[in-house]
Amino acid sequence: MINNSYLLGLYGGTSTFSGGLGATPVAVKKQPTAPWATTVKPQNQSDLLRAALSGRRLINEDNATLDVKNASSGDYRKIFAMYQGLTMLEAIADRAGQKNLTALERSQLTKRMDAGLAEISAYLGEAKFDGVRMVQGLSATKAQTGAAVPRDSAKYVTGAVHTGALADEVAAFQGDVQFNITVKKTGGDQVVAINLAEMGSDPRTLQSVVTYINSKLEAAGVETRMGREQLPSEPRVIKSGDKTITLPAGPDKWALNLQGVSYEKVSFTPVTSSDAVYVVQGVGKSGGHEVLKFQEGAGQTTSGAAFWVEGQVGQSGLPEGVETVRASATGPDGSMWIVADVSVGTATQPIKGQGDVVLMKLDSAGKVVLSRALGAASTASGYAIAVDDDGRVAVAGSVVGALTPGASGADANVADSFVTVFDAKGVEQWTQRRGAKAADEATAVSFGADGRVYVAGRSQSSMPGALASGGWDGYVQAFSENQIHSLAPITATATGINQFGTAGDDSVQAMTTDGDKLYTAGIENGRMMVRQFQIGAAGSPELLSSRDLGHASGEIAGLSVVNGQVILAGTTRNGALDIGQINTAHSGGTDAFVAVISDDLSASANDRLTYYGGQGDDTAADVKIVDGKVWLTGVSDRTVGAKAEDPTSGYLARLDPMTGAVEWTQTWTGADRQAAPMTIAVASGGASVLDRLGLPQGEIPQSDSKQLVDATSLRAGDRFYVTSGTTGRSVAVTIDAKDTLQTLARKIETASGRTLTVTVKTDKDHVTGMDGDTRITAGGVQRLSIAFTNGREGAVLRAGEAGRDALAGLGLTPGYIGPSSSDLKTFGLDLPKTLSLKDAEAAKAATSTIQLAVKALRDAYKALDPDSSKPKATGTVPPYLKTQLANYQAALARLTG
Repeated sequence: MINNSYLLGLYGGTSTFSGGLGATPVAVKKQPTAPWATTVKPQNQSDLLRAALSGRRLINEDNATLDVKNASSGDYRKIFAMYQGLTMLEAIADRAGQKNLTALERSQLTKRMDAGLAEISAYLGEAKFDGVRMVQGLSATKAQTGAAVPRDSAKYVTGAVHTGALADEVAAFQGDVQFNITVKKTGGDQVVAINLAEMGSDPRTLQSVVTYINSKLEAAGVETRMGREQLPSEPRVIKSGDKTITLPAGPDKWALNLQGVSYEKVSFTPVTSSDAVYVVQGVGKSGGHEVLKFQEGAGQTTSGAAFWVEGQVGQSGLPEGVETVRASATGPDGSMWIVADVSVGTATQPIKGQGDVVLMKLDSAGKVVLSRALGAASTASGYAIAVDDDGRVAVAGSVVGALTPGASGADANVADSFVTVFDAKGVEQWTQRRGAKAADEATAVSFGADGRVYVAGRSQSSMPGALASGGWDGYVQAFSENQIHSLAPITATATGINQFGTAGDDSVQAMTTDGDKLYTAGIENGRMMVRQFQIGAAGSPELLSSRDLGHASGEIAGLSVVNGQVILAGTTRNGALDIGQINTAHSGGTDAFVAVISDDLSASANDRLTYYGGQGDDTAADVKIVDGKVWLTGVSDRTVGAKAEDPTSGYLARLDPMTGAVEWTQTWTGADRQAAPMTIAVASGGASVLDRLGLPQGEIPQSDSKQLVDATSLRAGDRFYVTSGTTGRSVAVTIDAKDTLQTLARKIETASGRTLTVTVKTDKDHVTGMDGDTRITAGGVQRLSIAFTNGREGAVLRAGEAGRDALAGLGLTPGYIGPSSSDLKTFGLDLPKTLSLKDAEAAKAATSTIQLAVKALRDAYKALDPDSSKPKATGTVPPYLKTQLANYQAALARLTG
């Protein structure tokens, strides 16, 4: 039988012939039926969810059914198996997007999602495809790291110091404005005294002041200069009901900038100063965070910023991605350190897991000048911070999953305590992870007079070297530092522990050291308990005494020892704490409280108790004791029973703990009438006229560490794999403690067999503002740029094992980097290492990501179709072929009658 339909089809022709000899031709099936085909009954979502949560493997090639076998059967089986796994992940995401989920169920769904993504990543790393190339990420001709290392820069740009025309006088320059600029040079220091009174009757405009300062710098023979620049002004978008309204950009805003040179170190010093108080708070309904700076006695200052109140001298925002800040402290140089939990990294410092702890250093002007990510592979939370007199910083909290690459603790899904110590420049010195079999967390940290680091927290089972009492217990742990020689790394050893508590749930919420004594305060079985420990010669804390202060009905915010007295503060509903003389009575709801007791914890006639608050709910989010006075911050007088979205105001107050006198107080609100203070830090001499000018006290940093373990979330031992497109050989690339962008670039090229070319790319056009028509740029950052080598097949980047993946810390997606014209078609699932399910919106985004991955599988399936590679014939059917086809048609007609 001759079927001319095929011949005509080659040239776009048609045939009316429908068969021969009464038979209908049957098309030959060339591909197995896909599980997403319309002829296949889809699985019920509830069945998929049940299977996904059962704990069994999501990808199982044995369950993939093929109704056609051909040369690509192995590829089809793998694609169908991955499709089954992705549909189960989609069912998890769909469930996470539903309403009224409990926190426990959402946590379980998140863990299963993470495990499923890890399984897919591992599967793709091992699976061998013949007809296509499948990668977890994307297929591209080049890629660049999201992680970046700051370039050295001798430039500093302030925030806005003037709003309006250049010819206008600047309010910040009025009055007594005096400070010193110290320029350190090889030949000695030059101190340049700045006093705007020397300008006489000249108007203090931005340009005239800059000209005056530069004349003083020039006269001192230094190269450093001051400048001005216009800050970008963006249109404002607001919502009015269901409508979005775009408002025009506001008036021009201007900043000062310092234009230094690499061989001159510049610092600013005020002539007079006073104490500064920093409050970190959450604001608005969008989850933003900012730092407010106050100066007692500063009076009403004008800045143009919203919600500005008397005594406030500064306001700056924290980077996006900050979820919460639980602790802050000031350093000996007047800077502020904060420990923040982040859900996403910044544009230059991506994180490796669902969440991480980031240590940030802010200068006195509120600018983030240093950022250090802990590098947790899954999640971490920061609860405490301490700064030693030599500038060292200790951070403590909890971590789930791996911290040291490849080590996830006794249970990868249970929180363990950690403590990390950094030097004054933010370089990590050592990290210790201590965990019980059940959950535990470090909630307080302190540097001892003996040089040891002390950590306190709580645990649900026995900590190593201790015994549990039942429920959650409190604990105190000592760590001793060791260094074999001056060039050797510093290590730490646990040298003593004391675990304590009742049969109920107990905790340590604050801790401090005083000589050879250590004090803790917390809630034990519902009661407020203070404990005193003797620090032994080996650092082991031994209990000396304890004092029960009554039913807590709240929590402890801080603890300090001053002149033989223990001062503690917190929040409580109990108007009759057992602390002796009451200076100010409880006002109702929850009130902040400040208590003074003897340092031996015995009851004394000098005990004092002061409640602070209104008739509503007041909190003490944090407390600092300076020169015997107590600074408190928290939420002020909120209506009892108020909802989360109801208005919230913050407060800052200074109290005399002995008399209860409120010596200074201020309240404020924030965006969307929401302000929730979280931490407080006090810097002695940290406030001055420099605040009005947006200039920081101290030396302007010009450089930061270039080592990847400092600048990114990577940890030594993290790794990823490079598979050459030419040889198919997979080589591990492991991060070393001293690796930089340059050394990593060489490692990647070598691992790829030179099929990849890796260069260090400099982002030079980081525009911070304009000076007339001139663009003003900052120092910028450097990243890795990865491309395939001309004439070579490129390579596949594959994630490292769970708990030690370096690609995530580099901000690289696993995938193929090579020529787009490669004979072997590449399909990228574009699946990240983690997908957030924290709320319905995140779950919806996760579903979309999974659906796009499924589409990539379908595209790969189509590419395996044997006919997909055959060229389609087009054009006009030649006359001779038409004649032949007509003859065939006539003959067939005669044969069939």
